[in-house]
Amino acid sequence: MRALELIILAAVAAVVLFQLYAVLGRRVGRGPEDAARPPLTPLDAPRIGSLAPEPVAPATGLAAVRARDPSFDVSHFVNGARAAYQMIVTAFATGDRSTLKPLLGAQVMDGFEAAIRERESEGRTESVEFLQTPRADFENVDVVGDFARASVRFLAEFRSRTKGPEGEAVEDRRTAEVWTFERNLKSRNPNWILIHVDAAEA
Repeated sequence: MRALELIILAAVAAVVLFQLYAVLGRRVGRGPEDAARPPLTPLDAPRIGSLAPEPVAPATGLAAVRARDPSFDVSHFVNGARAAYQMIVTAFATGDRSTLKPLLGAQVMDGFEAAIRERESEGRTESVEFLQTPRADFENVDVVGDFARASVRFLAEFRSRTKGPEGEAVEDRRTAEVWTFERNLKSRNPNWILIHVDAAEA
C-alpha cells in the first residue's frame, strides 16, 4: 500500500513538472536568429510628404479681374458702358470721328469708318434720338493676358432721321446687341474701349 502511494505521488509530480516546463520553457523577447528579420511596418502608419499638394486652379471671371483690379465694380462699369453706348451710337450717326476714335478698338473703328465714308459718298446725313434710356445688362467679364474683357447686352429704342438726295426719312428702331469692351490692366488709363459688337435677341 505504501508503495502504491509513492507511485501515485511520483506520477502527479511528473505531470506538474511537465506543465511548468511547457509554460516557462517558451522564449520571451527576440533571439539572435530574429536580428536578421526586417521590422514589420504597420499598415496604418502615416506617410508624411508622400502626397503632393493639389494644384490650385487659377481665378477666372469676376474673381480674376478683381485680383488684378480690386476697384472693379459691376454696377459702376455697366453705368459707364451705357453712357458709352449712347455716345458711340450718336457719334456714329453724325459721323463724329473725333468722338469715336478714343472709344473704339482699331477693327471696330475701321468698320465704322467704312460705313461713314459710304454714307458721305451718297450725300446722306443722319441723326438719332433715344426714345428712352437704353437697357444695359451685364453679361460676363474675364481676363485674357493683361486685358480685362467685359460684355454688356443693350436693348435700345431710338428715332433715326436721315436726309439724302431723295429727301428726308424718319424711322423708329429697336435694337438688341452685345458689346464687348476691353481695358489694359497694366495701364493707368481706366477707360474701356469697344472691341466687338454682336447682334442679340430682343
